[in-house]
Amino acid sequence: MPAPFKAIEISQLAHRMKAEGRSIIHMEFGQPSTGAPAAAIAVAHRVLDTDGMGYWESPALRDRIALHYQQTYGVTVDPARIILTCGASPALVLALSSRFAVGDRIALARPGYIAYRNTLKALNMVPVELACGPETRFQLSAAMIEALDPAPAGLIIASPANPTGTIIAGDELAAIARVCRERGIQIVSDEIYHGLSYVAPACSILEFEPGALVINSFSKYFSMVAWRLGWLVSPPDHIARARAFVGNLFLTAPSLSQHAGLAAMDCRDELEGHVEVYRRNRDLLLAALPKLGLNAIAPPDGAFYIWADVGHLTQDSLAFCGRLLSDTGVATAPGIDFDPVEGHHFIRMSFAVSTPGIEAAIGLMIPWFAARSAESQLS
Repeated sequence: MPAPFKAIEISQLAHRMKAEGRSIIHMEFGQPSTGAPAAAIAVAHRVLDTDGMGYWESPALRDRIALHYQQTYGVTVDPARIILTCGASPALVLALSSRFAVGDRIALARPGYIAYRNTLKALNMVPVELACGPETRFQLSAAMIEALDPAPAGLIIASPANPTGTIIAGDELAAIARVCRERGIQIVSDEIYHGLSYVAPACSILEFEPGALVINSFSKYFSMVAWRLGWLVSPPDHIARARAFVGNLFLTAPSLSQHAGLAAMDCRDELEGHVEVYRRNRDLLLAALPKLGLNAIAPPDGAFYIWADVGHLTQDSLAFCGRLLSDTGVATAPGIDFDPVEGHHFIRMSFAVSTPGIEAAIGLMIPWFAARSAESQLS
């Protein structure tokens, strides 16, 4: 049975507190605090006034996404392989349900995004979670995949990853692709955080494995969370089956969102401005972490998260996040969502908020963490 998303409990408490007049800083969810680009909103207004819309998949948007792969990764993708979806979550369901069978074993990293594990369980597949720690920068490695016996049917990778923000280097990604080819393992790559990198650009798995299934979305880099627009890149031999599944399960992505998404893809100056805000927020948090006593963290190469070990303060990350929220108004995510084994002593903080919000959160958390540290030393 899929497990509940505990961060939702924290968020619900945060919204109740806000309704009571408390000031809340939302760092519990991985969503930008900014809206869609101005040009995308302008296009949406025009379309609302002039187009009745209906079920539709935009050829122009598929062409533009294909151009993005050529310009960004040097990879040629036939637009026919691009299937537009109602966000990345349906793209994940589409990839898994159309490519794998009930009972198939699918390997994935732990810690990792809760929906990978829960979606696999909901589809009656078997998640094979591989413990990833500091020695591999909380990421999967080719050696881990090679050591699996028997080989799984599939592998889910994410780079940059949620909750850690770590990126798999190109040479390691190439090695993972090679091992999966040799062992007949189908790769599903979640590239939803591409564009949000602070050390070096992330590689697409398509640079090393053209037959991979690739998931992406307009929610993160393009700042269009509520528009529910994403896509799946299908292998050439899988297009007909994937399209049959998407037509029956989801019909089409929202027409209005497709019009806006096409415009958003050419709003790079505005979107890169958001990335610079995240970069500044990341720097502020990294500088503040020692003052919070948080020295064991994953290296946040990309995305917009800090994955921090709070084991010196608690072994109950859900209760810890609840108390932090109640005492300070700063909402964070408990680690148990992302790692059911070790997550009881981790928390995730999103820095995709405004810089004043980050500065305020730091000011509130420094004395609070100091007080918790003093309590733990007395107990």
